[in-house]
Amino acid sequence: MMSMRFGLVESSQMVLPLTYPALWVALCLPCLLGVLGAWLRPQRTWPILLAGLPLVASGIVLLMIVEQYGLQRWQLEWGKLTVQLRLNGLSVLLLLLTQGLGLVAALYTPGELRHADPAQRSLERWLWPLLGILISSLSLIWVAADLLTLYVALELMGLSAVAMLLLPGKVEALVAGIRYLLLALVGSLMYLLGVALILGHWDRLDLAGLVQVVEAGPVAWTAAALLGAGLALKAALFPLHAWLAPVHGNAWVPVSALHAALVIKASLFILLQLWSVLIPDSIFAAQLVAWLGVIAIFWGGGLAWRAVELKSLVAYSTVAQMGYLMVVFPLLLGPGISASVQVLAWQGFWLYLVGHALAKAAMFLAAGNLILATGKTSLQGLVGASRQLPLSLLAFGVASVSLIGLPPSAGFTAKWLLLRAMVMQAQWAWVAALLLGTLLSAAYVFRVFRYSFVETSPHYAFRALPPWLDGLALGLALASLLLGLFAYGPLNLLQGDR
Repeated sequence: MMSMRFGLVESSQMVLPLTYPALWVALCLPCLLGVLGAWLRPQRTWPILLAGLPLVASGIVLLMIVEQYGLQRWQLEWGKLTVQLRLNGLSVLLLLLTQGLGLVAALYTPGELRHADPAQRSLERWLWPLLGILISSLSLIWVAADLLTLYVALELMGLSAVAMLLLPGKVEALVAGIRYLLLALVGSLMYLLGVALILGHWDRLDLAGLVQVVEAGPVAWTAAALLGAGLALKAALFPLHAWLAPVHGNAWVPVSALHAALVIKASLFILLQLWSVLIPDSIFAAQLVAWLGVIAIFWGGGLAWRAVELKSLVAYSTVAQMGYLMVVFPLLLGPGISASVQVLAWQGFWLYLVGHALAKAAMFLAAGNLILATGKTSLQGLVGASRQLPLSLLAFGVASVSLIGLPPSAGFTAKWLLLRAMVMQAQWAWVAALLLGTLLSAAYVFRVFRYSFVETSPHYAFRALPPWLDGLALGLALASLLLGLFAYGPLNLLQGDR
């Protein structure tokens, strides 16, 4: 069952004592570091790097525990409140991804703020605690195993993300952020209605327990519809994606990187997890999501191809790339899927999600470097950048390799796994969408290089940037590339017995 792959099973295995401090460090340290950052407002990268090392170390400890001992479960009780947590291979993989990207975003932040308009820096102090809350809430989402804890983490993530998007203080940012806030609240209301229906009918909120008692019927379908609609709105799944591009177009670069790489993925993670409990053998719901995903691939790709602004191109491409994940739903939740096909689809889905997170964060950082150096946000403003900003374009290009799905990147390996699963299941429509979408991805990505390599252009003044800004973007881009070459480790973590 899909729920077992999420670690939603009762386990009598003893929890190792070492997991408690490592888990609390992973969940709480980001908030503490955020408060410290608001107080000290670091201007250099080395204090941020030193402060982030214990956080990454906690993730590595949890990884070693899961690799050696498998699934870990906790039940924490405070009076009548019970919190269910679990850690398996998928959870620890996403936890490490969150910690790594969060650290890179924090390292990039001083460079972004140093070159930002002074009029937009009045609220910069609040970026650090909000970043800490975002990383902690994301980490909690990956390990939460009950609906109440998921709701608390989801709200903390959403509110901190909205607040971070409002920090530049521009009118456009305020309008886009308030619209995002209102839509997020609608999504939260729908989520709560679904939770209330589940609690009223089955009288429990723990996911492992719900797996045992949920039966197919109107209640399960209604709850799945409410939860799915609310989470799809938060994840910007087509056709509920209209808020995404304006939000990214006006946000600070590290905020855009984290939002596209992790925030919308968290809602998708919760959606797939809850549907695996409520409607594990759905036909209509999975097929509906898949067909919407097909439309998203071409709709988002078309918008990216027509985009005028650089960040809008990267943002619209996210709509298309999320479409690839939506297309996989029938292979994960549909009835009559063989175990071998489901394994390939499961591994390809999460490998694609991780690879896309790395590549998308790298693209936003590289795009931010290009915008900071040129002082222009449009694609036409990149003319002549190939000579002046080679590292920024290299980082963007390497990230594009994974985004398009060229070998040997994570995008290629993941698409290969997904194509194998689709061919084995004779899902030729999904195969065609995947292949044609890859060509469309190449078309809109190469628009960036078309303008950048124009040599007969006016000579613009380029601002010199610290080398480590390009280094951060290039590092993430190379990580998305190397993940395809060394995919055995993550794929091994995704096995159902961990």
